[in-house]
Amino acid sequence: MHATEAHIHAAADTLKAEHARCDEAGTLTAETVRILRESRGMRLLQAEDSQGYALPVTAFARWVRAVAQYNPSAGWVAGVVGVHPWEMALVDRRLQDEVYGRDPDTWVASPYAPSGLARAVDGGYVLNGEWQYSTGTDHCRWVVLGGLVPEADGTIANPPHYRHFFLPWGDYEIVPDSWHVMGLSGTGSKNVRVREAFVPDYRTVAHFPLCEGAYGEARAGLALYQQSFACVFSAAIASATLGIAQGALREYRAYLKTRVSASQVVGKTDPFQQEALAEVEADLAAAIAHIDSMLIETDQHIQAGGRVTQAMRLEFRRNQVRAVQRVLFAMDKLYARAGSAACWTTRPLERYWRDLRTAGTHICNTVEAVYPAWANFALETGAPIMAFH
Repeated sequence: MHATEAHIHAAADTLKAEHARCDEAGTLTAETVRILRESRGMRLLQAEDSQGYALPVTAFARWVRAVAQYNPSAGWVAGVVGVHPWEMALVDRRLQDEVYGRDPDTWVASPYAPSGLARAVDGGYVLNGEWQYSTGTDHCRWVVLGGLVPEADGTIANPPHYRHFFLPWGDYEIVPDSWHVMGLSGTGSKNVRVREAFVPDYRTVAHFPLCEGAYGEARAGLALYQQSFACVFSAAIASATLGIAQGALREYRAYLKTRVSASQVVGKTDPFQQEALAEVEADLAAAIAHIDSMLIETDQHIQAGGRVTQAMRLEFRRNQVRAVQRVLFAMDKLYARAGSAACWTTRPLERYWRDLRTAGTHICNTVEAVYPAWANFALETGAPIMAFH
């Protein structure tokens, strides 16, 4: 177990106590942020020359799951914000120095959705737009935002010119009162707004080449940075989701041991609840093992001289989504058999279910874009394959 993960387990009681407080505040509490920073887990994918650990994605996934099982909102922030150092390792060295030069623990927010428009100007771009879901943004000093660059005539090319734009605090604003959700409230995933911000070219990255591994040459010889952005980011989202499921199961086991229904059925000996518990425990273990094994296999493939192909990326995404979906479905069955007491807001069970189901709505956990993309590629239908792949 890496020291970053051990630090989280040692702080488990505090993280659990801060769960509801984060939700009530609509952002991570100062105590929660302190624990995350002191664990240094955000440095797991950070390059060594930026004072990071540069460890395999599986080590990062374990840390994220540990955080999420004790405090789902903190785990979600850990997954999203913690994956950005991986991309930072591949950008222009000037940008890396600006972000990490004074403080290697600087956090970078997102989102990557291409919700902005940028016009090319001398030396860079002028960016405008408003983005939803900037997870953990209150505690970040930089943000990376997705945007489209129209053609000279104002049209959007196909495929589009889609870039990531890195902006320091002051070049963007956090939109107040813009985060109202049923779960993961403590992530503080507010909107961010940009108006006529100049972004130098060296603070931008092309999205599709990043997904295809084109920037890996910046860290040639390091397998970690030859991975696919789409797979690394999706693994981070999946890890946070599965960590929340681990926490939900811990709370469910504690609840089941004391539950006696109105008809005097003892929960821990009820075969229907035993069945549902067994299924979700097995599906969760399988999901974690499947995703981790794919990450390990990809790493071994890269170290043997291979590259991550589009077929591999699509297969990873297909399997990752299915792994998460099995857990979500199994958890729904478990809660359906838990009785009305599981819905009480005085118990953590219902809070975990809301957090888990909110996590399940992320594009990295949904099937609508992934399954058709994989099938169209595998079956050679000729249909365009876009989205997050």
